[in-house]
Amino acid sequence: MRNSLSLAAVLLGFPSCVLADHDGALLLGQQLITASRTGNSPVSIASSSLITRDDIERLQAGSVPELLQRLAGVSVTSNGGRGKSTSVSIRGTSDKHVLVLIDGVRVGSATSGSAALQSIPVEQIERIEIVRGPRSSLYGSEAMGGVIQIFTRRGGDGFKPYFSAGAGSRSSYSGSAGVAGGQGNGWFNLGVSSESTDGINARAYRSSAPGAFEPDTDGYRELSGHLRAGYRFDSGLELDGSWLQSENHSDFDSRSSSGASGRDAYSDGSLQAISGRARFSPQAFWDVTLQAGHSEDLSDNFQDGRFYSRFDTRRDSATWQNDFHVGEAQLLTLGMDYQKDRIDSSDSYVEDSRYNRGYFVQYQAAFGRHGVQAGLRRDKDEFFGSHDTGSLGYSFELSEALTLTAAYGTAYRAPTFNDLYYPASAYTAGNPDVKPEESESYEIGIRGSHGWGEWSVNAYENQIEDLIVWAGTSPMRPENVDVARIRGIETTVATVLAGWDLAANLTFMDPQDRSKANHGHLLQRRAKRQFNLDLDRQFGTVGLGASLYAASERFDKASNAEDSRMPGYALVDLRGEYRLDDAWRLQARLANLFDREYETTQTYEQPGRALYFTVRYQAL
Repeated sequence: MRNSLSLAAVLLGFPSCVLADHDGALLLGQQLITASRTGNSPVSIASSSLITRDDIERLQAGSVPELLQRLAGVSVTSNGGRGKSTSVSIRGTSDKHVLVLIDGVRVGSATSGSAALQSIPVEQIERIEIVRGPRSSLYGSEAMGGVIQIFTRRGGDGFKPYFSAGAGSRSSYSGSAGVAGGQGNGWFNLGVSSESTDGINARAYRSSAPGAFEPDTDGYRELSGHLRAGYRFDSGLELDGSWLQSENHSDFDSRSSSGASGRDAYSDGSLQAISGRARFSPQAFWDVTLQAGHSEDLSDNFQDGRFYSRFDTRRDSATWQNDFHVGEAQLLTLGMDYQKDRIDSSDSYVEDSRYNRGYFVQYQAAFGRHGVQAGLRRDKDEFFGSHDTGSLGYSFELSEALTLTAAYGTAYRAPTFNDLYYPASAYTAGNPDVKPEESESYEIGIRGSHGWGEWSVNAYENQIEDLIVWAGTSPMRPENVDVARIRGIETTVATVLAGWDLAANLTFMDPQDRSKANHGHLLQRRAKRQFNLDLDRQFGTVGLGASLYAASERFDKASNAEDSRMPGYALVDLRGEYRLDDAWRLQARLANLFDREYETTQTYEQPGRALYFTVRYQAL
């Protein structure tokens, strides 16, 4: 950790000689909704990041995981190329410890416990807010490592059509079209997008499991639609709603060790999120938000030319939130959440639905140079009963440019339907006695905002107990046996250097397994060090940019066996664009410039060098 602090100091020290204004992406300290569930928070304490629509188009990223991987504390693992099963981790926790919201609606699978971020179309996104650290005191289950909230595109004044078309390596094609508009107090945004690619051969050959290798390309296709609209009445009542749906087809390799089954495997999936919201103020000091939502995560799987399995999740939710302005720069929030999950599967589960009610309170205040954010929540699950979580955050302005922050929080994750009720067989079985996972987290940070740019350093420790692990044989069952201790330091800097917009972050992490069997080992597929660097510059009508991502080695097995070691790697991407006029742009991106071979999940390949071209139009 001493070496980590020294390197962090070096990284943060070099821009201090640069005297320039900074207007680049991923600025720190911007007002985010997700960190407090309020848009008018009097304090900013949480460690968070923002990805805007401009960032998405400038970076030319092809998926949400590609965007998220550029952030401090976020790591991504994939089972082989575009559209394949992808896990996003925040601060060393698992993908099941990350809550994903679309326009305020919780999305994900109630059987697997994770969200299909790889299937959310980037062309339909207005912005992404990422909050690092526990947020169960506001959102309940799953928010142990952090929260990712995706906001779909919205409209404004006038009538403004837009579209894009792209083509690239491996027979990759993409297109999007839509219109944003509004008049008076109303606005809307309607859009569609699609993409397809032949992909790569997802599974690498291994002599230890030759039957798992199928020498073919594993393609991906996606078609999505989106509608978002809102209206503000003269009385102050605001109504808005959104709908997002993505249909996808993904080929993958899934042969058994004998090679007798699993050829030509593919999955047909669907992701949907629907939200309706009303906001009004019964009194000048009292704001009310009512929201109802519905989400679906559907997956049908096929092998050997026949139907193999189905895992569908349908989730209904409702929220009643009250924000009271109880004094100058003081905000008290009281609310209630309701959620009901239903599953439909080709396997027969003992239980196929459950509900949860959550009650939360939060107090935020700024007193001179001091800021406080405190929260409590009680969740009542139909099956495992009540669970309480809390959080406390404090900020102190050392000067106009420097702010010190400290935070503490508890969190939990409820067992999934697979954990509790997976149908018993000779090989696997759910365990209805398994308990929720629990965590306790501490964090301290400092951030600065200067004429030359902005920076932050955050150090944290997260203790996770009762981790659910599928263990044993005949059958394998989930048990609360594992313990983890994750420590880390995240550094972020944004400035202008020699005319180039620079955004960089460096993450040092010690994701340590504390279970009896693997005490002291690294948690599976977690790297101890990650580094990101984005450089961009505009030369009149020409824009140039480059990105560097580097990660240290990781292990695919909890035992950290030598045969599961995956070497560290570094990737370089180049990008450029030419503005024909204010509305038209031509873009190009060269991904994995040096054609680096690497793995994030053992035996699964990752794409090599690839070139993509895009033309964009946005009416002004």
